[in-house]
Amino acid sequence: MALRVEHDIFVVRQRGREVAAAVGLEHQDQIRLATALSEVARDLLRAVGGADVTFAVDLDEQGPPRVRVDLAPVRPLPDGQYEPHSGAVARLVDMLGVVDREGDTVVRMSRRVPASSQALTPERLAELRTELGSSAPGSALDELASQNEQLIAALDEVRSQRDELAVLNEELQETNQGVMALYNQLTEELEATNQGVVALYAELDEKSAQLRSASESKSRFLANVSHELRAPVTAVIGLSRLLADSASDPLTEEQAQQVGLIRSSATDLLSLVNELLDLAKAESGRLEPNWTEVDLRAVFGQLRGTLRALSTRTDVELVVEDPPPPGTVRSDEVLLAQVLRNLLHNGLKFTERGEVRLRAEVRDERWWLSVVDTGAGIAPELHERIFEEFYQVPGSPRIGGTGLGLPYARRVVRLLGGTLELTSEPGRGSTFTVTLPIGGG
Repeated sequence: MALRVEHDIFVVRQRGREVAAAVGLEHQDQIRLATALSEVARDLLRAVGGADVTFAVDLDEQGPPRVRVDLAPVRPLPDGQYEPHSGAVARLVDMLGVVDREGDTVVRMSRRVPASSQALTPERLAELRTELGSSAPGSALDELASQNEQLIAALDEVRSQRDELAVLNEELQETNQGVMALYNQLTEELEATNQGVVALYAELDEKSAQLRSASESKSRFLANVSHELRAPVTAVIGLSRLLADSASDPLTEEQAQQVGLIRSSATDLLSLVNELLDLAKAESGRLEPNWTEVDLRAVFGQLRGTLRALSTRTDVELVVEDPPPPGTVRSDEVLLAQVLRNLLHNGLKFTERGEVRLRAEVRDERWWLSVVDTGAGIAPELHERIFEEFYQVPGSPRIGGTGLGLPYARRVVRLLGGTLELTSEPGRGSTFTVTLPIGGG
């Protein structure tokens, strides 16, 4: 088509809409393409006196086909460039710009054909070319009337969208009001919850302070009572020894037996007092380790000698294995020996036959000191309870003891930077394991 006079703008616009409809563009896209074409045609008519307009379809195997319009200016474009008078024109089509076509500079625009349209085969394109060629273009009045119809339809659509937008705004406003009401409600509930949490924390802090105070009072009480009891108990033991001394007046057999009971009871009481004092020191934090390089072989040898004399059951053998090299650990020798002595003494008390064995091994840069006995064993649900103060396993033989040895031992081991754990099953004996870092806590 030739674009030379103002009337041709209407013809080009009409043809553009007809081509767009023929290849399958949707109604709105037909109007967009026709509008963009009329604007570009008007610009070129004013700037260079017109152009030759060509309609074509690009078939691309890599993507959807495109309807293309090339406008070849009758005179060269200024500076070889084209800028549409209206900036909105470029948004009406997928592509708008100046390209080189067989040595000529043309203004090209294109629009994708929707995939839902009829396939544009060469045969189909030939049919469309014939149909468009046989149709006569309408007059300017016809095109103007068509534009007015399109404008009215667009206005109706805009009004409809405006009404829908107004309804959506009202709904959004109601939603916002509901959200704000919910937000205010949640804020009030959160503030109330925060106040409750603050009050709860204050109460917990108060209870914690009370518990600390009670624990300190208990520790002070145990320490004071232990100190006060130690002197008279020691005096009772001394007096009983004097009464039983061969240099004193001889006692009858019954008197000697009663004096022996007094001394035995006083000795047990002194042991209880000492355990209470040790526990009070551990709980109050006044028990501080004296860190040195401890030779485990010497400690094990001392335990072997002292506890073998305490083993009164002939059916129970005490076995203390020599620790493997290097045989040293950074710890407190007195406290460590006290813990191991406690564990061995418990094993000897509650094992009727078999053996109580102390062994040591190094694993994962830690010492594992285990006291293994062949006693009755302890049920799994009681493994932690035996580390509670004054607790003794139900049904176990009453062979003395206060139930303070194991709690004290665990506290001391933790103070030394280690752990004290129990592995046991009824009928399979018990294993108490002390783990300590080689380099100390």
